[in-house]
Amino acid sequence: MEDVGVDQYYLKLQNFISANGIACEHPYFAQSCHSVEDAMASTGASREDFVKNALMLDSDGNVVTCIVKGEDRASREAVAEVLGGKRPRIASPAQMLEKTDYPAGGTPSFGYSAKSLIDPRVLERPFVWTGGGSTDSLVKIAPQEMLRANGGTVAKVRA
Repeated sequence: MEDVGVDQYYLKLQNFISANGIACEHPYFAQSCHSVEDAMASTGASREDFVKNALMLDSDGNVVTCIVKGEDRASREAVAEVLGGKRPRIASPAQMLEKTDYPAGGTPSFGYSAKSLIDPRVLERPFVWTGGGSTDSLVKIAPQEMLRANGGTVAKVRA
């Protein structure tokens, strides 16, 4: 981690991590980690080590965070089947910020109120890299710790 000025979203997640005793690394980088290629360059990790958080809204407007491996795509149909309701809609960047208090491109896998669904393929890795609150930060965490941190449910949500 380089000595750079951090932003409010990084600090918000760092406070959540500290307050909840979450075992993880939370580096802040001098360059953007918005794309997988940028994140790979920053961390030296492989593509298979990354997960993404697809934020959806159920019919009541509640946040559903679908955590899938970076090469997978979350399926609205699969999420509807898991939740036993209508197909959720994809959250817009403005809705992501409003509902989670984190910007698109940096939304973490925990630290806000949501129904978290973790695809079983995520659990295949000993650790994963996920959003760190801002586009310049990431979190490196064991999938089981992520599951504990977000109170999630393991369910097939990939297409």
